[in-house]
Amino acid sequence: MSALPKAMRTMRIIALPLARPKIPPDQGLKPHAVFNPNRMLIFYHFDLSQGDNVKSQDQSSIKRAVKWASTKAADLWAGFGKAPEGSWKLRTYELGERIADHIDFEELALKGVDPSLGPSIDITGQEANEVNLSEKPSPREALRIPLIYPPSIYASLPSTGVDEMSHPSIVHLRTLLTSREPRHRRGFWIWMAIAPLTAPFMIVPIIPNLPFFFCAWRSWSHYRAYRASQYLSSLLEHGLIVPEPSLALDQLYASYVPSLSNIEGSRSPTAPPPKSTTSLPVNASSTNHGCPPNNTTASPSQPGASDVHKTSQRLLLTRKAIPQILQLFGLPQSSAADMYRAVEQVRGRLGGTSGR
Repeated sequence: MSALPKAMRTMRIIALPLARPKIPPDQGLKPHAVFNPNRMLIFYHFDLSQGDNVKSQDQSSIKRAVKWASTKAADLWAGFGKAPEGSWKLRTYELGERIADHIDFEELALKGVDPSLGPSIDITGQEANEVNLSEKPSPREALRIPLIYPPSIYASLPSTGVDEMSHPSIVHLRTLLTSREPRHRRGFWIWMAIAPLTAPFMIVPIIPNLPFFFCAWRSWSHYRAYRASQYLSSLLEHGLIVPEPSLALDQLYASYVPSLSNIEGSRSPTAPPPKSTTSLPVNASSTNHGCPPNNTTASPSQPGASDVHKTSQRLLLTRKAIPQILQLFGLPQSSAADMYRAVEQVRGRLGGTSGR
């Protein structure tokens, strides 16, 4: 699989569908419910930094202070992971990582967006009105952010009847942001209110007030996800996010489409290697709504085989594809952690043994 050109734009959003929507849909759910099985589960990798275009002197002193504090906190946490075996710092780090595994992958993706490093919407709107008819592209066109997606996955989705004029990738992102924004606003205030209740733990000697730091971290995480939801919604409203199909990503999905055998194999380290899945195309017939054919190798008589069979019908990606995704888009190895968490959480939501 060849990598994308190095000259590819820095600002981009990569949509990685992880599971198909439930068919037939559950009519009793609200359209904007946070955990809605009627929607396709998608992990978004947001890369909205303008790189050298954003200079430190252009940022306010408050933003620079917040960025400095965030960097110091991240370095301190990384130092806990390098502590000696058996120390309270290492045990705290391991516990924190297990907690992070259960945080919604949608929140993990959103809180990684820093609006101060992305395009300024207000400036873009003012400059766009001053552009005359010339060969030079307008500032709005220059700041357009591609939403990269595998076209065959979206082509197999059934019609929802909602906003048929917009591309399904835009509709899903907008719906996700609409459902997450109030959740993170509420989470920010709840954890902020709980933090003062941890004051009695300050009398414990030697060990820091870990409950307070946990509440502050959860409140900060919700706040960042909330601000990112607002910012991304504004980008959508101004038409700065545009769909961009990727045939290379499509081919990757076709190569790593899950089957019943590798779903079961990922449940146990002693399971036999998965069988070849090249006969199962990712863009199944439209009459089957993008689901795999019914002649899978499931055995309903086996314990738990029914749940695994349902999971294999809806799951679109497994852990084995993540290294290739990193290579395809030139992503750093640090991006893999949230992707792995997302895959495991999706398996849990579909009735698997991992995740929530």
